Amino acid sequence: MPRQNRVDPFGGLVATECRGTLMGNRGCLHDEERRIRRAYALRRWIFCVLEFRGRHRQIMAPGRYTELFFLDEATALAAGHRPCAECQRERYLQFRQAWLSANAGRVSGSFCSVDEIDDVLHGERLAPGRAKRTWRSPLAELPAGVMIVGERGVPFLVLADRLLPWSACGYGPGIRRPASGRAEVLTPPSTVGAIAAGFVPTVHASAR
Repeated sequence: MPRQNRVDPFGGLVATECRGTLMGNRGCLHDEERRIRRAYALRRWIFCVLEFRGRHRQIMAPGRYTELFFLDEATALAAGHRPCAECQRERYLQFRQAWLSANAGRVSGSFCSVDEIDDVLHGERLAPGRAKRTWRSPLAELPAGVMIVGERGVPFLVLADRLLPWSACGYGPGIRRPASGRAEVLTPPSTVGAIAAGFVPTVHASAR
C-alpha cells in the first residue's frame, strides 16, 4: 500500500502509487507505524535528488526524517520547499543567487544565511492554522514554473502561454493562459521573485 509521503503543490501529503522525480524532507513527520502525525517538524523544507553518493535509506524508519517525494521542482517550490544545499549544491547556489536578487530587502545582506531564507519561506507558505498560504497576482505577470489554483481547486502549472493541470502522475493537456485577470498563486512570492530573476524550475516530462 502506498505511503502518505507524496507532496502536492498545496504542500499536502498524499498516498499514491505514482513515482516522484525528487525526494525531500521537513523532519520526522511519522510515528512508529509509519503514519503521518504532523505536517512539518522543521522550518528547513528542502528537496533532494533521488540518488546521492550511494546512500540508502529505509523509508519512514522510526525516529528518522520522513522521506517525501515530488513530481518535479515546480511542485516542490509551490509547496514551499527549496533545493538542498548538499546533494543539490549547484541548484541551491543558483536558487540563492536568484532569490537574493529578487528579495535583497528582506534579509540582512548579500551573503545571508540559509536560515534567513528558510524563515522567509516559512512565513510565506503557512497561513494561521497551518493552512496553505496563497496570494493574488496578475496572471500575465507570472513567470513560467509557477503554480496557481485553477477551477475546482485544481493546481495548474504556468508554462509560457499555457496552463497545465497538475496530478500526482504528471500534467494533463494544457489550456491557453488568459491575457488578463488575476490568479491565486501557490508558489511563495519570494520564490516567484527568484524564478522571475532567472531560476528556471525543472518540470516533469509530461509538461513537454
